[in-house]
Amino acid sequence: MAAPYFTSLVTVLLLLAMFGIGGAAYPGFLSVQVVLNLLIDNAFLLVIAVGMSFVIISGGIDLSVGSVLALSTMVAAWLLQTLHWPPLLVIGCVLLLGAGFGAAMGALIHYFKLQPFIVTLGGMFLARGLCYLISIDSITIDDPLFVAMSQTQVPVLGGFVSPGALLALAVLALAVVLARYSAFGRAVYAIGGNEQSALMMGLPVARTKVLVYAFSSLCAALAGVLFSFYMLSGYGLHAQGTELDAIAAVVIGGTLLSGGYGYVAGALSGVLVLGAIQTLIAFDGTLSSWWTKIVIGALLFVFCLVQRVMTFGAARNT
Repeated sequence: MAAPYFTSLVTVLLLLAMFGIGGAAYPGFLSVQVVLNLLIDNAFLLVIAVGMSFVIISGGIDLSVGSVLALSTMVAAWLLQTLHWPPLLVIGCVLLLGAGFGAAMGALIHYFKLQPFIVTLGGMFLARGLCYLISIDSITIDDPLFVAMSQTQVPVLGGFVSPGALLALAVLALAVVLARYSAFGRAVYAIGGNEQSALMMGLPVARTKVLVYAFSSLCAALAGVLFSFYMLSGYGLHAQGTELDAIAAVVIGGTLLSGGYGYVAGALSGVLVLGAIQTLIAFDGTLSSWWTKIVIGALLFVFCLVQRVMTFGAARNT
C-alpha cells in the first residue's frame, strides 16, 4: 500500500515548506523557541491525536475526545477546588474516568453492533452535558502542583519546553512501540484491514476494540490534565471542535480513514502542520483566525482525495 507512505512523505515535505516560507517571510519565524512553542501549545492535541490514530487504524472514529477533555478539566478542577483532594489522586481519578468512559463506548460498539460515529457522538453530548452538571462557569485551579507544571520551563536546545510537551512526546513514543511491537498493535491493524479475517485468525477482536476506545478516551483524559496545566482552569466550553482537529491531524499525518493502514508517529507531523498554519497566520497579523480552519479544511480534503486515489490505484494493481 503506497498511500500511507506517500501521504506521510507529503506531510513532512509540506511542513518543511511551511517552515521555509515562514522563515523567508517573517523574521524570527525559524527561531528555536517558535518551533518549540508548536509543541508547547499543541501538547494536548498531540496526545488526543495519538489515541485517535489507534481508533482510525482500527476502522472506527471517536467524536467524544474533545468533550472528554473538557469533562476531565471540570472534574479535576472540582475535585481540587471544592473537595480539596490531593492533585496526584485527582489526576489518577480523571484518567480512570476517561478509560472507563471509552471502554463503555467500545463495548457498545462491539457487542451491540452500533456504528462508532453514533456511539461516540452520543458520548460527545453526554460528556459535554456532564460538564455543566458540575458548573456552568469556569473553575480556576490554584493547586501548587498544577501551577508549578504550568510555569515550569525545561531548557532544550537554547529554548524551553513545558513538562506537558515532554509528557506528550513520551506518550507518542510509547504509542509507537505499542503499535509496532505489541500483539495489541498488530490486532488493531488486522481489525482495521478486515474484521472478519481477524476473527477467523483467532485474534481477540472484542477485547481489542474495547481497549482501542478505552485508550482513546484515556488519551483524551490525559490531554485534559495537560490542558488544565496549560489553562489552570476547568470549563465546559474547553476544546470545542478539538475532535475534528485531531482527526485532521491523524489523516494529514498519513493514516487512512478507511482503517488498516497508518503510522502513529504521523500524528506528530500532522499536529505540527496544524500548529504551523496557526503560527503563520499569527505572524502575518492581517488574516482572520478563521483562515486556520479554511486552510485545514482544504488540506484535509486534498489528503483524503489523495488517499482515495492511491487506494484505488493499489486495488487495481492487485
